[in-house]
Amino acid sequence: MLKIRRFFVSLVILGALIVGGCTGQQTAANTTSPTASATEVTSASTTATETASVTTAQVESAPQTKDLPRLDGKATVVMTVKGSPITIEVDGTDAPISAGNFVDLVQRGVYNGLMFHRVVREPQPFVVQGGDPQSKDPKVPQQALGSGSFIDPKTGSARFVPLEIKAVGSDAITYGKTLESPAKPILQHKRGAVAMARSQQPDSASSQFYFALADLEFLDGNYAVFGKATSGMDVVDKIQQGDRIESAKVTKGAENLKNGGK
Repeated sequence: MLKIRRFFVSLVILGALIVGGCTGQQTAANTTSPTASATEVTSASTTATETASVTTAQVESAPQTKDLPRLDGKATVVMTVKGSPITIEVDGTDAPISAGNFVDLVQRGVYNGLMFHRVVREPQPFVVQGGDPQSKDPKVPQQALGSGSFIDPKTGSARFVPLEIKAVGSDAITYGKTLESPAKPILQHKRGAVAMARSQQPDSASSQFYFALADLEFLDGNYAVFGKATSGMDVVDKIQQGDRIESAKVTKGAENLKNGGK
């Protein structure tokens, strides 16, 4: 009975988030929404060099990722909220494009000053979501947030990254589509997971991301997890809607970023 109840609560949460989300990949000025929204709902034994070469081969096999930033290996990002740090391990080994996009945006200072515009803790802990560039402007009302994307200054257009999931036991990464059961992703929605928010279109992720406030197995294979909070979840647990990211900095692994800053 308990499992059935949890299942229906999950459906209620997802339904509420989908209704409140945006309509998918749209114009440069009106793009993605968090997983929670339209969507609201391995250790590797190879050496660093081997990991980088394998990742590069995986990425080059997907044409839509060719010019996007990628992370060959891992990096550490420290995000400060209300004066307290949240340490994020960013995993470019199993999610090179999603991780590379995030690290590149951190390096550009995109997240500094942005708001956490969606926090869902009831009827059960779900997600804390932020990263909409529109939230830097205090004149933009909170109810309008959740549809913004990073506009690449080089192209003048929104940068989108494809849905990216690597399954347990697979050498290849799946791009542009969800992972079919019974396959399981290597990077899962455990409490503290950091993932890309997107609309209903698989390849609509841009700059918005979310922290998982609990184990959210029903999201596995549908959204791209690219890292985890290794410390500071007590800070995440206290984030309220409207709180801002004071700063986000790459403290380790910046040299693993490729195609960044272009």
